[in-house]
Amino acid sequence: MASSASVAASTCSTVTPGAVSRRVARPSGKPITASSVTTRSTGRSEVSGTRLWGWARDRFGTPERFFARFFVGNYCPLCFVDEGGRNITPDKLGASEREPLLEACDEALRQVTQYLRPRWVVGIGGFAQKQAERALAGMDVRIGTILHPSPASPLANRGWATEAEKQLRALGIELPTGP
Repeated sequence: MASSASVAASTCSTVTPGAVSRRVARPSGKPITASSVTTRSTGRSEVSGTRLWGWARDRFGTPERFFARFFVGNYCPLCFVDEGGRNITPDKLGASEREPLLEACDEALRQVTQYLRPRWVVGIGGFAQKQAERALAGMDVRIGTILHPSPASPLANRGWATEAEKQLRALGIELPTGP
């Protein structure tokens, strides 16, 4: 199926559609319980997602206008947290936990890319770009990257949206002039 989407992005803040099943070993350490998961009720916000989706809203005006050209998929739609509730990114997992997980994530990314057939896959951050380059090697798709909107990035804290737009334009990806 051909898609009108010109860009598919790989990030760590949204959900990838479709079912991909693969056994992944249970991580060592204390399991996470329902009561240990931080929720919106705590008042904590997810800055990266807020920046990404706030930019899409401000630049495109409506979800329909954004999704007519763009798709955002999560390379790894799982959340790992330490005992203090801090996010653990997949690259920080041990090899025995990480490798089978990344194999499943690679396969999901390949399936989404084959289905949507975008011209571009843009990794939101260096990790997402590296994973896309490896998973999509040999496929007919261009791969680029933009700055991750993480608050851990000093550059992202000085104007993530402006920098991301500059990087998208440098890739040759056109953006609308306003909502």
